[in-house]
Amino acid sequence: MPGADESDLVMADPTSDENLALAAEFPAASRDDWRRLVDGVLKGRPFETLVSRSYDGLPIGPIYARATDATPIAGRPPGAPWGIMQRIDHPDPAAARAQAQQDLDNGATGLMLVCPGAVGAYGWGLRWTDGGLAQALEGIPVGAGIALELDLPPQGDAAARALAGLVRARGLEPSAAAIRFGLDPIGAMARNGWAEAAWPAAAQRFAETVASLARQGFKGPFAAADARSVHAAGGSEAQELAFALSVAVAYLRALEAGGVDLDAARGMIFFRLAADADQFLTIAKFRALRKLWARVETACGLAPRPVFIAAETAWRMMTQRDPYVNMLRTTMAAFSAAVGGADAITVLPFTMALGLPDSFARRLARNTQLVLAQESNLAKVADPAAGSGAVEDLTRRLCEIAWSLFQEIEREGGAVAVLAAGLVQEKVAAVRAARARAVAHRTEPLTGTTEFPDLQEAPAVVLDSAPAPAEAPPPSAIRVAPLAPMRLAEPFEALRDASDRMRAETGARPRIFLATLGAPADFTARATFARSLFEAGGIEAVAGEGTAGVEAMVAKFAASGARLACLCGSDEAYEREAAAAAQALARAGAEHVYLAGRPGAREAALKEAGVGSFVYAGCDALATLKAAHDILRGGARERRG
Repeated sequence: MPGADESDLVMADPTSDENLALAAEFPAASRDDWRRLVDGVLKGRPFETLVSRSYDGLPIGPIYARATDATPIAGRPPGAPWGIMQRIDHPDPAAARAQAQQDLDNGATGLMLVCPGAVGAYGWGLRWTDGGLAQALEGIPVGAGIALELDLPPQGDAAARALAGLVRARGLEPSAAAIRFGLDPIGAMARNGWAEAAWPAAAQRFAETVASLARQGFKGPFAAADARSVHAAGGSEAQELAFALSVAVAYLRALEAGGVDLDAARGMIFFRLAADADQFLTIAKFRALRKLWARVETACGLAPRPVFIAAETAWRMMTQRDPYVNMLRTTMAAFSAAVGGADAITVLPFTMALGLPDSFARRLARNTQLVLAQESNLAKVADPAAGSGAVEDLTRRLCEIAWSLFQEIEREGGAVAVLAAGLVQEKVAAVRAARARAVAHRTEPLTGTTEFPDLQEAPAVVLDSAPAPAEAPPPSAIRVAPLAPMRLAEPFEALRDASDRMRAETGARPRIFLATLGAPADFTARATFARSLFEAGGIEAVAGEGTAGVEAMVAKFAASGARLACLCGSDEAYEREAAAAAQALARAGAEHVYLAGRPGAREAALKEAGVGSFVYAGCDALATLKAAHDILRGGARERRG
């Protein structure tokens, strides 16, 4: 088991002169004691069944010993709060200004200005042209301790210059403005699939823009090595880290070629990472980035200094169905980023996947951070995960895998070269496909979508605003395959949408009859499983509990209005009744009969009796549900014909 060495797990009070052991009335617990208990529960199964693996192949054990030789990773100053950022992405500058003022009046310490077509623009973005930026920031006290961060599109240097001009026009001292300009031509190219010019020319323009902003007196940082596009496209933690490193190194080289000293150049760059609901991997990822960047600094002959890392909660984990669960996801993500040492955090509002969030959703996003920072005091301890055996092991292994990927990128010519060749996109696509399989088979569950769906949920409120189109590429643009963002829940949401349309057209959702066999103790577990599986696809489950005998079951099926049926019972009940029940349901008009559970040796006999499909934990639920919708649509076409 990785990282789990034999150790004494007894805790002690370090403030006591006698070093009083807590729970001293209990015998000391050792790893061997724990293993004996675990082996008893496993009942002969190998211990390795408790070890999971990340999408990078990183083994994650069930328990780790304390890492006694660990030291904190230097990040934000000890006890210093992180920046509580709020997205400003309303297309209407006047509405954006009102949102920004409300956010700042109620606890936000900074604003993230998202432009259409930026890495983090998920359909919306602030119209910054034609005076939109000045209008959005009208009355906002730029330079009064409020942080501004730009999330820019491919031709984003114009927006950066516009913001700099606005500061000067107000007569403000540039050095007093806390602005992270977010210049990121490589990240924008990866996200959108195009760049205005080839990298040599783009690198020169990038370096000139950064140098100009620095000469005007702005402190920066000016360039963002943003890996959110890798995460949103389905990539792994190590892929995200390796891409961020390679982009940052490309910017270092461009700045050095532009005449900027390396020591000054590194201070002009900051990082952006996505934070998701996987607590331990997110914490390890943020800690690993600091260690990896320190290694780059050392290779450049520089003494490492803490780099600024901004976090945003992940787009790909957001769901449209049961969106209130997103509050839990974003809370866990923000917690993990804070514990991992992020310097600034942006929380996506819980309705983000449905449309432009309203003031209620924005308030909850803001208050999530306020509670974590001001009531939970997460910022009061520097690197609180230091010494945790699990986190230290994950951090070390992530560093190793990410560094290897980074070296591979550099051997192939760097970030721009591998994007042009499609190597990054290919690696990310492979992980994306693996995630899609896990979601389809429900081994990576999405609460409220693939598990515990609620077909009666009330719709959440979003603003009535049209999406903001991204800028079109010029005819001479350099094209690459884009890292298109995705959400894990989308395939199941499409089936739910189809169910909603059917209800709107016919007055009823598609239905499946749960044909229960035996007593409640026989069928309850599998009926509950089947209900959750089919309703994840918008197919309403009609329970057949209380029926005694095949005739009563068939009568209840006929009255249910369902065109599909699923047998639910124990293995013993299937042995006795499943074949006869399947035949009777088929004669009664069931267009397809399912059976909840693995068929085992009975598969051939059950199929001969009329069972068309088997549903069980780990089956391809998405394929099953798509096929069910196809059956229902086919039947509807036949009736119309």
